[in-house]
Parts: sequence; structure tokens; C-alpha cells
Amino acid sequence: MDSWGVTASWSSNTITISGTPNASGTFSYTIPLTGGCGTVDATGTITVNDLPTVDAGTDQTVCSGDNVTLNGSGASTYTWDNGVTNNTAFTASTTTTYTVTGTDANGCQNTDQVTVTVNASNTVSVNGAYDISTATYVQNFSVAAQETNPSGIAFNNDGTKMFVLGDYYGWDVNEYTLTTGFDVSTASFVDAFGVSAQENNPSGLAFNNDGTKMFVVGSTGDDVNEYTLTTGFDVSTASFVDAFSVVSQETSPRDLAFNNDGTKMFVTGDLGNDVNEYTLTTGFDVSTASFVDAFSVASQEGNPSGIAFNNDGTKMFVSGYAGDDVN
Repeated sequence: MDSWGVTASWSSNTITISGTPNASGTFSYTIPLTGGCGTVDATGTITVNDLPTVDAGTDQTVCSGDNVTLNGSGASTYTWDNGVTNNTAFTASTTTTYTVTGTDANGCQNTDQVTVTVNASNTVSVNGAYDISTATYVQNFSVAAQETNPSGIAFNNDGTKMFVLGDYYGWDVNEYTLTTGFDVSTASFVDAFGVSAQENNPSGLAFNNDGTKMFVVGSTGDDVNEYTLTTGFDVSTASFVDAFSVVSQETSPRDLAFNNDGTKMFVTGDLGNDVNEYTLTTGFDVSTASFVDAFSVASQEGNPSGIAFNNDGTKMFVSGYAGDDVN
């Protein structure tokens, strides 16, 4: 028995088997029992089960105040430290490494860890935050070498990556690096990811907080296409996951946006001239989306094409090519 990390002894008519098994499987044992009536052998088997392969998920990067959901896999039940409940959203305030203990059907346990990095929220102060009446033109950056009909734009959290969607030349998402965050004069082209297999008239682009999910909306499929990125904000690692149809609300969707934790999605359309709201029971998972309500912007814009919100969702901005303005 010593060969697999377990020893046995007999004393006072009691057999004691102890130790930590170093291998899984079913093992036979024989223990000689010596007494006044001679020696007999006690035999039996011990089954050692494999430990579950517990996975805490990939590391995440979020903004301060954002909701985070941690979900273990590979076992039957899960217990997290730091007061976290499995698959239940909580607010992350500081960068923390969380440990999950998974227990399988045999009662065997194993652990894994995931780190949630919390970045400070951006502070905007330009003669009145989110006040478009104070806006002034600064400069431009040409993307004509990659796309002659750009239709959507997005940035990573610190503005060192920019993504431009095109609906004519390549039907793709073009990635650029910016040596100075949010300064387009420092941008240079990196790579492109084609979305034509899902949408050949893409017009709206969005990412989740850590860039491991990308969303493209367009008016050919009339749906929101979801992609996973194994490396955040690196389109070369993107792969298609699923699509959610919005055709019941809008047959010409133009753009989309999410709230901070991805449990709400908003889609603009230039046929209904409105903003359509959806709830997602799992943040940033379009397969869990359902329609809630719509808000008409027809009085301000007959062809709405872009949508954005401030950090807490108390201001909404809609652009369009009928009024050529930002509302």
C-alpha cells in the first residue's frame, strides 16, 4: 500500500488505513492479523477517485463599479471566497484574486483562481462633461487604405486601440493601435477581421468591458452577431459564437450599445426611427436577450445611425444622416 501513499496497521482489533493517495484507481490490500488463534489476512479494496478539474474562468478587467459574474465549471457545486456566490453578479471595487472550491458528485474537491483587475473609471471634463454644445473639432485620421465606407467605431478602455467597422470594402473590423490613448493622430493599422460570413452590411460595433466579446449589427441579417476573442481587444483571435435577431423590432438596424454590465442592449434603426431596448439575463450573452421597449427619435432624426451613453446611462446620444447632427 505504501506505493500509492497509504499505510495500514492493526492494533487492538482495529484496522487503521491512513495517508494521502497519490494515484487514482481501485487498489486491493491485504493486512495480516496476528493473535492468540494464529494469523489471518484481512483483505479488501479501496477506490480512489480523480479530483475534479475545476475552472474559475478567464481573468477579467473591468471599470470601478462594474458588475462582475464569476462562474466555476468542472464540478457539481462551487464555493467562492470573498463573499462571492457562483454565477451571481457583484460589484468589483478593487483588484482581487478569487478562489473557487469545486466539489464533484463523489465529494472530491479541487480549487482554481481567477483575477479581476479593476481600473479606475474615466473622468471626463471638457467645459461640461457630456455636453455636446461645448464640443469643438480637433483632427481626423484617414482609414481609406482599409475601408472606403466606414460605418462604426469603438475603442478599448484606455484608448490605445481603435476599431473601425466597414460595410463596403472589406465587410470587416479594422484594428489600429494608438501610441497615445484616444489621439487618432498616433494611430496605425494592425489587422482586420472579416464578418461577411455573418453580415455583409455591418454598421454597428461594440465590445464587452475586457474586450473578450465583440458584437456587430447589420441590416442584411437584421441581427446582432456575437464573437469571442481569446485575447481581449485582439481581433485576430475572434471567432463567431451566436446571433440574435432584431427583425421583429427593426429591419434596418444601424448601431448598438450596452450598459456597463451587459444586462441591457440598445439597438437603433433607421426604419423605425427608434432606440430598441433589450434585457440580457446573462451579461453580454445575446442568446439570453429579450425585447423590452422602444423609444422614438423620429422628431429629432429620420435616419438614426449611431448611439452612445454616458457612464451611468443618464444621458443618451443619437446621431443620424438625415439631420447630420448629434442629438
